[in-house]
Amino acid sequence: MFVRPPRTARDLPDRPRLDCLPDAAATVDAIRNTAWASELLNLADEILTRRIPLFGYTIATGIVTQWRRDPIGGRETPPDYFRRVPFMDTTRAGDHKIIWELNRHQHLVVLAQAYRLSDREEFLSEIRAQLESWFEQNPFGRGINWTSALEVAFRALSWIWIYHLAGEGLGSATRAQLREGLYQHGCHLEFNLSVYYSPNTHLLGEALALFAIAHAFPELPRSAEWRKSGAGWMESQLEAQVRPDGSYFEQSTYYHVYALDMLLFYALLAKPGPAFFDRLRQMARYLWALLGPAGAIPCLGDDDGGRLFHPYGERRQFGRASLAACAVLLETEPFPCAPEDVAPLAAWWIGPRAMERAQPGWRVWQGTELFRDAGVAIVSRGDGQSIVDTRAFGWGNAGHGHAHALSLVERKGDREILIDPGTYIYAADVKWRDRFRGTAAHNTVRVDGRDQADPAGPFAWRNFPSTRVIEWSGDPNGPFLEAQCSNRGIVHTREFFWLAEERWVIVDQVDGPSGDVEHVVEQFWHFATEAERGLLCCSEPVERLEGDESGWWSPVFGQKQPVPVYRARRRGTLPMVLAAAFDPLGGCKTVQVDDAAIEIEMIDDSKLRVPRGDR
Repeated sequence: MFVRPPRTARDLPDRPRLDCLPDAAATVDAIRNTAWASELLNLADEILTRRIPLFGYTIATGIVTQWRRDPIGGRETPPDYFRRVPFMDTTRAGDHKIIWELNRHQHLVVLAQAYRLSDREEFLSEIRAQLESWFEQNPFGRGINWTSALEVAFRALSWIWIYHLAGEGLGSATRAQLREGLYQHGCHLEFNLSVYYSPNTHLLGEALALFAIAHAFPELPRSAEWRKSGAGWMESQLEAQVRPDGSYFEQSTYYHVYALDMLLFYALLAKPGPAFFDRLRQMARYLWALLGPAGAIPCLGDDDGGRLFHPYGERRQFGRASLAACAVLLETEPFPCAPEDVAPLAAWWIGPRAMERAQPGWRVWQGTELFRDAGVAIVSRGDGQSIVDTRAFGWGNAGHGHAHALSLVERKGDREILIDPGTYIYAADVKWRDRFRGTAAHNTVRVDGRDQADPAGPFAWRNFPSTRVIEWSGDPNGPFLEAQCSNRGIVHTREFFWLAEERWVIVDQVDGPSGDVEHVVEQFWHFATEAERGLLCCSEPVERLEGDESGWWSPVFGQKQPVPVYRARRRGTLPMVLAAAFDPLGGCKTVQVDDAAIEIEMIDDSKLRVPRGDR
């Protein structure tokens, strides 16, 4: 629905600061001499030259930014009514994700923060210039930057922060322009919430922005309605999108951080009831378990490269800042809260008491736990961590899930050993989109060269497998997991035995119709570097894949780099049984398996026997 808002917002009383957010001067005093503040000022200086970091790129926007243009592909769409813009057609509109990321205006928040840290007027001048060109090129409801309500929401949140941090210096004219723009964004969001199309982080982000606009500017027309609607959606979607074990329902660890940040910021503004905070605690606990020995998020499922606030720096460390904010807000919880993790987010959202709460160093979650709603088992012992995703496919059409049921990620200290490939690309390249989310790109089993489900466009799957956990023992002396993935008449059962000294063994049994029909069963192993290859041995001959079958890793959305991938393969009739053994010291030489036991021969010729069967 298209609504033309009355031009009344500019005429409302002028307020140079927002009382609903922490005092910026106190925050600046608390972080002024930190390494993070120096990094932010360097980033702001680069932005002044119109060089803006987006994902893994640095975009040179030129003297006048062309806000509707794909800065990499060069395509630009006209300022047509937003529903007529073919934003999903890359041949006509370019890569909308790149365009939208720039139009979130999060780089302008960096300039506002830098102004508060330095009092340099050129940061204000640049904010004014970019805002003026944006308003000129993007009239209300027209053009690609109005086609996604979530992007409207992100931009509105950026403008609120710009207003709060730099409003006094920007002057009354720019403040009036921002108020008018925020009113237009609120009107757009009110009638374009993703209730039916994407009721996931899209709906969360949109409801958050609608609430935040109303909360920051209660004098705007319809603010009371926006506040009520935004709060209603945020609190109902907490129950709908976050499972009781704290995991996010799309089965994406990166989107878990997105959702946690959105819900956390809402909690800071709205101060909801105890049940809301209880669910935040569960989300934070699950995140802490995922982050592992180096505090790095394992990107199971989609990783879109963005962030609710300050999407700069080491992306795999973003979860640490979210967890630090939870540590400050949920004061009774033992979550780690290092100073370098407080500065990017909690210091601005909560104020200087966040820096006061900080304690040096990263503390690793230790334990063995199956998060049953997520179907994710985490075994963290010493400086080693194993993560198994038995479920893989999340809510709805599993648009942000990957076909990696029963896959494993392995880390030791700050080393990645067995990796998840990441995402690389969304709708701009179908071939690479499907390759990165396909079964062969993960540390699991593929049968007859087919993914565990069939891609149905860039954000959907069909013909899902059924998955289940058969048995779990969290005994710290010997954790055990047995889980199953079934589809197209094929049943893959995987057993995980975690042994002493951070060793583990995997047994894969593939069953199906009896008869003489031959099947091809492949075990895939994706390593961070070639040096990690010697830590794993398999019951079948292993070959390194090259050429079209070579392995890839995407450290950030939009970029990819080669990594070694190995495959153990058998052809024959079902059932088939394959095994693999891991030793963090590289001590295993061979592994054999039968119905009774697994036998591992070590390089010193000693043998380790692991019983199977009844447990």
